[in-house]
Amino acid sequence: MPIIYLILLILPAVLIFAAPLRAKVWTAVGIVGAVAVAVCVAAIGVLVEGTPLTLWQGASVAFGVETITMDRLSALFSIIISLAAVATTIYSRGYLAHYLDKKPATHFSLHYTSLVVLYVSMIGVVTAAGGFCFLFCWEMMTIASFLLIIFDADKRKTVRAALSYLVMMHIGFAALLAGFALLYARTGEATFAALSGYMSAYAPLPLFALFVVGFGMKAGMFPMHSWLPEAHPAAPSHVSSIMSGVMIKTGIYGIIRVAFALPVEFAGSAVMMPAGAVMLALGIVTGLWGIILAALQNDIKRLLAYSSMENIGIILIGVGAALIGKSNGNDTLALCGMAGALLHTINHSFFKSMLFFGAGNIYAQTHSTSCDTFGGLAKSMPVTAILFLLATVAICALPPLNGFVSEFTIYFGLLDGISGGSEVLSSACGLIGLALIGGLAVLTFSKLFGTVFLGAPRTHEVVEASEADTFSLGACAIPAAGILVVGLCPVPVFRLVAKVAAPFVPMSERGLEWFNAHSMSEAMQGVMLTAWLLVAIVVALYLLKRRAQRDRSVRMGATWGCGFTQPTPRMQYTGESFSEGLQSIASSLTKDTGKGEAVDKNEIFPSVHEFEVKHRDKVSRLMNEWWTALLAMINRRVMRLRTGNISRYVSYALLFMFIVALLSILNLI
Repeated sequence: MPIIYLILLILPAVLIFAAPLRAKVWTAVGIVGAVAVAVCVAAIGVLVEGTPLTLWQGASVAFGVETITMDRLSALFSIIISLAAVATTIYSRGYLAHYLDKKPATHFSLHYTSLVVLYVSMIGVVTAAGGFCFLFCWEMMTIASFLLIIFDADKRKTVRAALSYLVMMHIGFAALLAGFALLYARTGEATFAALSGYMSAYAPLPLFALFVVGFGMKAGMFPMHSWLPEAHPAAPSHVSSIMSGVMIKTGIYGIIRVAFALPVEFAGSAVMMPAGAVMLALGIVTGLWGIILAALQNDIKRLLAYSSMENIGIILIGVGAALIGKSNGNDTLALCGMAGALLHTINHSFFKSMLFFGAGNIYAQTHSTSCDTFGGLAKSMPVTAILFLLATVAICALPPLNGFVSEFTIYFGLLDGISGGSEVLSSACGLIGLALIGGLAVLTFSKLFGTVFLGAPRTHEVVEASEADTFSLGACAIPAAGILVVGLCPVPVFRLVAKVAAPFVPMSERGLEWFNAHSMSEAMQGVMLTAWLLVAIVVALYLLKRRAQRDRSVRMGATWGCGFTQPTPRMQYTGESFSEGLQSIASSLTKDTGKGEAVDKNEIFPSVHEFEVKHRDKVSRLMNEWWTALLAMINRRVMRLRTGNISRYVSYALLFMFIVALLSILNLI
């Protein structure tokens, strides 16, 4: 399969490199679009019929027989990945337009080839049933995303962020390789299907821990998230969109595959219950850590990067709740937790893509991502402001949009866990954690939208900004449609996701039919009716306003300045002042650095000062420092070998040949 995979990738690469400079993006769009259509058609068929589709089967170089199979879980992830890939590729047309005269054609060829490889690799990851194909696609995904991050390789911070990402991903890869090797050594198979047999026969938690580390590294799970707030700000916005929206979800995919292969008990001791409690705790910590750090950031893309941690935390809360419900026989908690986690996976891909697209539109017009340099962008970029507001409301889980549906589903399950009496403590912890995350999310994104789009412009770049190009806005149509469809029509979406979740939770088909027909379906019907009622009220108020003002002349004037005759942008809240109350609470989590000259207390009439504060994650800083020190040490040791003495180099070569010959005689290689 890897050979076939490589051959299939050669043709797109040749087509992209051979295309003229301005046609490269359309070549990539055509390739991604064609593959996406084929993948989505196959995935829809699997979702409707429920029968897994075998795409390829054969012997691999290692780990025995390999299979490329699409079941309902793979199909759901394939559709999410395909929609995000199409939107991302279209968006890149407008975002990269101003780079066309600054970078050579080969640079764009490599970029678009990497984008295609990333998409195909992610499809390979979620459809590979065997370890060798899975790891091959996983590594191709890592390399492709690394090449996409270093688009602006002339910037030192970009290279450092890309190296941090590469190092952390290969630590995760080593954990996954060890996990599959252990599985193959004990069972003779390295497939996801063999996990259940292994975990029933051998101690399951060590293998589970290996996979959680490997997949958690990709997902940005605490404390393995250090690469995430560095890579996203460094990468182009469309790359950040696909990485945050769908690529980190491949880690969630792997965790689901492994976690639900755990037995309820092993050797008389509970296994699934403590594993579920660990996943729940990791979800709460990841979510809270991410949203607190997000609230402190004044860079749009760093804020959105930490927000991805928050949403990964919400998904893990759902997975943990599902494991706890399954271990105790609580069908409602199990299904709601799993369905809520899958729904939030879908929803996050939509609204996070939209937010990164919005950040890209802002950067393309103002060449800045600092919140404190904006203000009043809604006047110069009204369409971007509306789309950004749509995604902001969705990520805050406010009705009637999609984020509310997924979090409501998890809440429903946790409340049932409390009322059931057997999972009171764990469900209550999950409920409190989810509520805190949601409240801080509202604070964070109120700050983001308010400081960027509302008020008066702080710089002339904002005043001179214009709306984004047609392609950048057009690409937003896909995530916007997803946000609205899931939010306004949650019942059919929930039923689809419940079918995907059903094989992982202990609910019979009869029980599932009852569940859909009564408890959850009734709740979802209420959510849908409420959503449409809100939409109807808003539309009615708008029409009434239009009718009332039809015969009136409207005079435009400045907003009332609360008694100030000449309000200025300096009187507005900045991002830093907005979150000042939270900073005192979170001071132990961050290392704060300031740049500029602060206002002296003796200045009665202060002159113009510029002061920038950065809140760095202490855990991320600690995780990044060790590999930096390690690489520096290795570099120093290697440089000692470079003496310039030819005889010494010949000695090294002879020693290497001797070692190879000795290992061959001993049949070690």
